[in-house]
Amino acid sequence: MGTLRDFKLEVYFGRHEFSAPHLLAQSDCESMTVSELLEFEPEAEQRLKDAWLGYTEVPGDPELRDLVASLYTTMDGDDVLVHTGAQEAVFAYMSVLLEPGDHVISMYPTYQSLYEVALSQGCEVSRWSLMDMGNGWTLDFDELRGLLRPNTKLIVVNTPNNPTGYTLNEEEIRELCRIASGQGINIFADEVYKGLDLDGARRPWVADVYDRATSLGVMSKAYGLAGLRIGWVASKDAALLDRQLRFKHYMSICNSAPSECLAVIALKQGDRLLERNREIIRGNLALADAFFKRCGGLFADHPPQCGPVAFHRMNKEVDMGEFCEELVRKSGVLLLPSTAYEYPGPYFRMGYGRRNFAESLRVFEEHLTEQGLVQRG
Repeated sequence: MGTLRDFKLEVYFGRHEFSAPHLLAQSDCESMTVSELLEFEPEAEQRLKDAWLGYTEVPGDPELRDLVASLYTTMDGDDVLVHTGAQEAVFAYMSVLLEPGDHVISMYPTYQSLYEVALSQGCEVSRWSLMDMGNGWTLDFDELRGLLRPNTKLIVVNTPNNPTGYTLNEEEIRELCRIASGQGINIFADEVYKGLDLDGARRPWVADVYDRATSLGVMSKAYGLAGLRIGWVASKDAALLDRQLRFKHYMSICNSAPSECLAVIALKQGDRLLERNREIIRGNLALADAFFKRCGGLFADHPPQCGPVAFHRMNKEVDMGEFCEELVRKSGVLLLPSTAYEYPGPYFRMGYGRRNFAESLRVFEEHLTEQGLVQRG
């Protein structure tokens, strides 16, 4: 395996996430305390107290795997492999599937590990780029077809997408799977924001549509429970799942017993958690819409189709990395610059999943006013 470059997003957050008082860049949804989660279920506290603190089953707790499988239409517990967070799952999948010289196509921009691990494996990576249409983002499937090569082994998608909020609709998912199946190409679908569909549409999981697809999920993003460090992959490809299981022996081996216990409690209340977070996002989107209007054309508003993040453009030629560094230094407001995604242009990620969004947005607007970028109302 080759050298992994710095994870730019994580390096940036490592400098600012736990010191900046006003977080506007976060990609997860509102979290809660253990006590608040246990209140969802009368017997939950005793269940956690009774959790056995020995080794857990390597594939994951059977009840947890069954609950994850119930989110899908074609999966059962044996089709699910639970990991310590989503990042471990990405690393295991790429490590067992890919070999030097393989060709990978990755949606772009996206979370860096979705293509960076492949690059470190000695693979060639082509970017299937989302296009800024002025009021939102789109993908060109003819471009995807043009990127295919005889040695293309994997297509990586992130839907709903981080950072843009673009989301494949059902027909696009089926078209993606038709393209991949035509050459027997695997699909890795990062679907960690599944359940935050703001338009009410019920899109299928990619792994439910194509038997060579693997879907990635996690408790961190849509459910807002990042501290549990519980993620999973689901697939009908039993042989590939087994290879990932054996690779896991060299990583975490098994998951935290208390975390698995709490994840079971959370997934039993999953619909409540997701609806709570959808309501937070909708409320914050309304606040942001009014904010962008008050800014008088300084920004191009690109609201997400689904999920809690959006990738907005500043209609002013600035170095976005420098702009965001000055913003957090002077006002304590954290935005994520496009440089974290190696994406050109004055773009930044804004997160809509937290309850303190209104206060952070107010401080951001004050900063813009003080800098003379926005007129006082």
